[in-house]
Amino acid sequence: MSGWRREPDGTRATTGSSTGRHRAPVRRVPRNGRSPWNRRRDRVFAALIVVVCLGAAVAVWSVSDQRGTVQRTAAAPAPRPPAPGSVPGALTEMWSAASPATPVPVAQGPTVVSAEGGEVLGRDAVTGEVRWRYARDLELCTVALAWKRVLVVHRKELGCSEVTQLDPDTGRRTAQRNSDAELGTRLVDGRGQVTTTGRRLLVSWRDDLVKTNEYGEVPALVNPGRQPRTGCTYGSVAATSGRIGVVERCPEDPGDRLTVLKAVPEKSDKPEQVFTAVLAGRDAKVVAMSGDHTAVVLPEQRLLVIYGAEGDQRAAYPLDLPAADLGGDPKGGVVPTNEGAVGMFWFTGSTTVALSRSDLTPLWTLRGTLGPGTRFAGQYVLPIEGGLAVVDEGTGATVRTVGVDRHGYAGPVRLDSTGPVVLEQRGDQLAALK
Repeated sequence: MSGWRREPDGTRATTGSSTGRHRAPVRRVPRNGRSPWNRRRDRVFAALIVVVCLGAAVAVWSVSDQRGTVQRTAAAPAPRPPAPGSVPGALTEMWSAASPATPVPVAQGPTVVSAEGGEVLGRDAVTGEVRWRYARDLELCTVALAWKRVLVVHRKELGCSEVTQLDPDTGRRTAQRNSDAELGTRLVDGRGQVTTTGRRLLVSWRDDLVKTNEYGEVPALVNPGRQPRTGCTYGSVAATSGRIGVVERCPEDPGDRLTVLKAVPEKSDKPEQVFTAVLAGRDAKVVAMSGDHTAVVLPEQRLLVIYGAEGDQRAAYPLDLPAADLGGDPKGGVVPTNEGAVGMFWFTGSTTVALSRSDLTPLWTLRGTLGPGTRFAGQYVLPIEGGLAVVDEGTGATVRTVGVDRHGYAGPVRLDSTGPVVLEQRGDQLAALK
């Protein structure tokens, strides 16, 4: 038998047993006991932790890209209306919008893009109605079309470094990356890769915006000694499938240098040259590339020189053009060109020159134009003073002209078309004609 006694805290303990052994005291938790977190000081401490976490989250959000982004997407639009069977006898301006960030019209399907400040708007091609919007609290550098997507480049601290890819139908963001493009950059579409222009750096990406090549003065260099030359500046850039052409000016060269690069080398930070050659003179411009051929203007000799796959000179053609058309680097490092059904079209500044698609041989010249033109309704049209000239692509003969009221604007005009709409980029203004 064992006895029990009551302890001061309310528990009971044995006093003995017939076996002579004692049992350890058993402590019961008081029914009115409190959790440690019920104390006031603990609740205050927990509240402080929550406040600190919320404050940190707000601080991160306040400086994040998301805070400075406005995105309003849209449902997929109706199909694009068809183009007419031939260029109409009259065209009327349907709408216009400020768009200084689009060097050329940006159109895909039923959508036309305008871009100003930090804002990109997707518009109905016929009415101009805004369907979607993408805006950043950053200035735009440039906007272009590639891979049937809208490429948007915004300016950050060190240059044109924020690149966003948008679905033209909905405005939905499909890819984004940071890059090292320079201020004043343009985007050159090489049918596979897009290359940013610059005075000291060229950067190429594939369609998911993964970098494939960087050439020149690379910031934050990780692996030195991988560039073939240093101290060079770049005057003009062109591209074709798998290749990039650039005119360089290097301190030790007696003349300008033409270099053709692989758009996708084995390592993106180690450029691979297809060929490089010092040219006979200064102030050269790379005009166009097609297949293995590269066309370069030599102003001092007044020649258009065609180079082959290994840098060999295939042909040279005299140019009867004003000196102002031949000299100086093109704006943004890109010579104004466009493609037609059978050739490429180069705008010199006062004249359009048609080049053979197969080997870039000059085919014909039309003076008094305002741009390289575009295909519309199965025909090729060129901007001229007071309207458009419908021309035969093979001969350059003017079939007829169509009047266009440009409201006093007399500068260069870049054209594009989508369905029944002709688009004109008149400096900082975009206009739609139908």
